Amino acid sequence: MAQQEQLNQEELLAKYDREHAYRTKLGFLGWLVLIVGIALTLFHLFTAFRGVYPSQIQGPIHLGTGLLLIYILYPAKKEWAKKPGVPWYDVVLGFTALATNYYIVFNYERIVSKAIILGYTDFDVIVASVGIILLLEATRRAVGLPIVIIASAAIAYGLWGKGIPVFGHAGFEWSNLSTEMFFKTNAIFGIPIQISSQYIYLFLFFGVMLVKTDIGKFFNDLAFALTGRFTGGTAKAAVAASALQGMVTGSSVANTVGSGSFTIPMMKRAKFRPEFAAAAEASASTGGQIMPPIMGAAAFIMAEYTGVPYSEIIIIAIIPAVLYFSGVFMGTHFEAKKHGILGVPKDELPKMSMLIKRFDLLIPLITIVGLLLSGRTATYAALWGIGAAYIVSLFRKDTRLSVKETINALAEGARTALPVISACATAGIVVGIVVLTGLGGKIAGGIVQLANGQFFLILFLTMIACIILGMGLPTTANYVVTASMAAPAILGAFPDIPIIAVHMFVFYFGIVADITPPVCLAAYAGAGIAGANPMKSGVNAFKLAIAAFIIPYVFVSNPVLLLQNDANIMNVTPALVTALLGMAAISASMMGYFNKKTNMFERIILFAAGILLVYPEITVSVVGIVILVVIYAYQRFIKKDSGTMPAV
Repeated sequence: MAQQEQLNQEELLAKYDREHAYRTKLGFLGWLVLIVGIALTLFHLFTAFRGVYPSQIQGPIHLGTGLLLIYILYPAKKEWAKKPGVPWYDVVLGFTALATNYYIVFNYERIVSKAIILGYTDFDVIVASVGIILLLEATRRAVGLPIVIIASAAIAYGLWGKGIPVFGHAGFEWSNLSTEMFFKTNAIFGIPIQISSQYIYLFLFFGVMLVKTDIGKFFNDLAFALTGRFTGGTAKAAVAASALQGMVTGSSVANTVGSGSFTIPMMKRAKFRPEFAAAAEASASTGGQIMPPIMGAAAFIMAEYTGVPYSEIIIIAIIPAVLYFSGVFMGTHFEAKKHGILGVPKDELPKMSMLIKRFDLLIPLITIVGLLLSGRTATYAALWGIGAAYIVSLFRKDTRLSVKETINALAEGARTALPVISACATAGIVVGIVVLTGLGGKIAGGIVQLANGQFFLILFLTMIACIILGMGLPTTANYVVTASMAAPAILGAFPDIPIIAVHMFVFYFGIVADITPPVCLAAYAGAGIAGANPMKSGVNAFKLAIAAFIIPYVFVSNPVLLLQNDANIMNVTPALVTALLGMAAISASMMGYFNKKTNMFERIILFAAGILLVYPEITVSVVGIVILVVIYAYQRFIKKDSGTMPAV
């Protein structure tokens, strides 16, 4: 039974998440993947301990080794993943990709010094050209076609910008453009791949350790013990559990399938509609990437782009995350009340007394948070967090890893990181072209001009751009692109807005693309488990996560919610309270239930009250409070109860 469940999870992941459509029947090459994967993880652990190498050594080792594994693991067509063995040409392509990157390592002194003065050789141009082509193909296999199309369009723009009437430029020769992108540190080996090789890989491996040692299961049990007994307890527990697990998995779809295989059937048994069960899991799993203290991989790149230390970003992100998950919690509560769905019987829930005895399993997470808040680097914190997870796991039989399991965990760390490695490198191409051609400034100016300088219209156009990109790009690559091209539009037009608020804005909307119809892969994956209509699941996920579409406007308009602009308890508290009330009103409107079932007019009024409550002006928020109180009083004392709706 467990084996069949595992197979179903893998099929869903391969169907809805390109990153998981990899070969499992490798034959004798399985040993090569195992050895190379272990070596890559040990390399990152070693450099985290002794200090990283220069970016043009660390980056090529990180990327080149990753590309070798991608070509062996990921077939040219997703459907071929089930075929046994690896074609000879994929092995050749993998080792060629490895060689082009290690060429930089072996020629490091010449490339970083002499070549800048004397120029690059013809052979350098050939190596760079082959390296770029193999990177794009590997990214297509491991991540998908959209990001490759964007990167290819960026390259074409760099080459033929002179012939483009809008946003044109002088253009570059291929010999100059290819070497600029491949050998220097402002494109492929720019900030995204540097952060991937220094921080992201380690935190992804930390997530693998939590899963492999079953420490992650403790999060599930804790969530059910805390929330399961309340109205709609299965859905609320699913939200809490997915938030805790999602902050270390880094993938909306993977978290939806991993947690959802357990939580979605439970929600269905509790009489939640199948499409709602899928939506609750998908919206919570997607939100896991904005949940401190780990957050998604893009948060590490954000720290580099904004100059705000990661230890501060995890504090800044707390209130937005609270608002997001409060909105999802309230949505599940109103849905449960509407259908009369009660909590889980106490005797069916994990015993809190037993969980308290296992609180030492939180030590790895506490270690990371404590070190980050003490001012230690993310690399240092991740290294000690990994060590703490391994040591803590040794004290119990059910969490202890055998030697074989430890070896497999090291290899799994590499496999988990492959899509992120290729996505960061390919996104670096886009960033490099933006910098070389000045495209970022031109697009920013175009957005400002199109919006005629109107604040909310600029935000709206930026949001649309982020969501559209997010439908085809993984979160990390989406953030890199939008931070380079869309964020400058807001900052250029409104320089008084804190830079972290703008970057959080584009970060949020890149993430929610996974639950925004019509392309909402996390909801589709949840629907696969629930046996629900995918589009209905997507619409329900959008309604549940409506907070994510409103909160970014709130914290850009009122940065005190990000603890900016002289934030203190006197101005943060009323802003937070009114925002939470606003989330309650908007969730009630979306779900069609407040104190009683609501009609269309009441839903419109509730939504309007919610917008007024989250608006960053206390006088406006007071009007929202009055409307909310009136609606509640009307439903509580005047309106007749039409009864709960039957669950479908």
